[in-house]
Amino acid sequence: MEKNTYAISAFIAISPEAAFAYLRRLPNLDEWTLGSRMLEQVDEDTWIGSASGYQRTLYYHVRSLENPRFHAIEWQCGYAYREYFKSYPVMLFPTDYVEPGSSERGVYFHWVAAIDPLQRTQMIMDGIQTVHDSVCRALKAALERREGLTEAARGRYRIEADTIYINAPIEMAVAFLGDLRTMAQWSHLLKPDGEVAAQRGRFVDEYRQSVEVTLRTHQLEDHWLIEQDCVYPRHGVMQRAPMLLIPLAHAFGDPSAPGLLLHRITFWNNETRERHGKLSLADYGAEDMNIKRLLERKAGNLETFALGRSYLP
Repeated sequence: MEKNTYAISAFIAISPEAAFAYLRRLPNLDEWTLGSRMLEQVDEDTWIGSASGYQRTLYYHVRSLENPRFHAIEWQCGYAYREYFKSYPVMLFPTDYVEPGSSERGVYFHWVAAIDPLQRTQMIMDGIQTVHDSVCRALKAALERREGLTEAARGRYRIEADTIYINAPIEMAVAFLGDLRTMAQWSHLLKPDGEVAAQRGRFVDEYRQSVEVTLRTHQLEDHWLIEQDCVYPRHGVMQRAPMLLIPLAHAFGDPSAPGLLLHRITFWNNETRERHGKLSLADYGAEDMNIKRLLERKAGNLETFALGRSYLP
């Protein structure tokens, strides 16, 4: 994982609409976070509050990330009003987004933390996995209690994610990844099978099995979402792996921070073993490294790739 970011997910047995309404209201952070307590309201979407990772107050801001496929929000934090250096995109995937036609009742919650390396403390990064894992559990419990549950509901799927830093303009990345005709350059497991259009095409995988691939691109305020669906018609298998593109200048509140974070989201069935398509997160991670290499070369940044997966200020 890119070292300036951390992601965590959970299945929550509540409707996406109820989860969105709850998360959209900042005072609800008091119920489930370790130390975020809203103390003074500044405007409809902003509060001043305490924070578990800092020995001072922060400004907390929330906004919706509108798109036609699922609910999403973003929490932001900083020391001054409208000057935020912590970005927390949150996506609420309906069960039938993860598995079309699913009858499973609930929502798949996915939370990405992006923290400016110049503003964070050592304790923030030492503790982020411990704290976020625990408070995610507390959030799940807070919402499932409202549904009358007395123990954690188990989801059919789990989310795994891969994040990498790319030193290239986000507009270049959107144009490159949002055009299926470039996939032959960066995907080593899929090869074109006939003519490929910008948003739809037929490929064959490493076992020469037919794969129908579709792309959809959405702008989520400052971010971009590129949805990639791979369907194996012969086997009745669909793999969905959306890419979230987060500009560093926004994520870290620093206009001089170049490039973007490419965050790949994947869904894995807890009850079955994958037999077709990507078999592990490593298959996606390898593609992401290839995307980084190609885009940085295209942007003329030939030295960044050797420095690793993470942004270095």
